[in-house]
Amino acid sequence: MHLLFDTNVLLDVLLAREPWADVATALWRANDEGRLVGYVVASALTDIFYIARRLTDVDRALEAVRLCMMAFEVCPVERATIERALGLRGRDFEDNIVIACAEMMGLDGIVTRNEADFTHSPVPVWSPTEALARVLQG
Repeated sequence: MHLLFDTNVLLDVLLAREPWADVATALWRANDEGRLVGYVVASALTDIFYIARRLTDVDRALEAVRLCMMAFEVCPVERATIERALGLRGRDFEDNIVIACAEMMGLDGIVTRNEADFTHSPVPVWSPTEALARVLQG
C-alpha cells in the first residue's frame, strides 16, 4: 500500500503530540518495516522545519526533515502539480497540493487527521487509525 502522509500526521510523530502520536508512530513503524510505502509532499518538508523550529530549535528541526527524508519517498511539487491543485474544488490550496501529489503519483490513499478538508479528493482519505487498520489487514 502506497500512502501519502499529511503534514499533521508526521508532526504528531516528530513532536510526540498527544493524543495522536501512538497511532502515527505505528504507521511510521509500518513504513519502516516495509508494510507500506510512505510518501511526503516536498513542500511539507519546509512546513515541518518551520513548525519544529518554532517549537524546538534549528538543530531538531533539521533532524526532523532528515528523518522524513530517510523514511519516506518525496512527492515533487512541479508546475503540473500546482496546475492540478488549482483545478480542484477544495478551498485550501495546501490540501489541494497534497491531493494532486497523491493523484499524480497514483497512490492508494492519503493519511490525515483533517479528513473533512479532503472531502473533494478523488484519492481515498483515511484517518491514521483507519489507515493503520487497513495496513494491518494486509
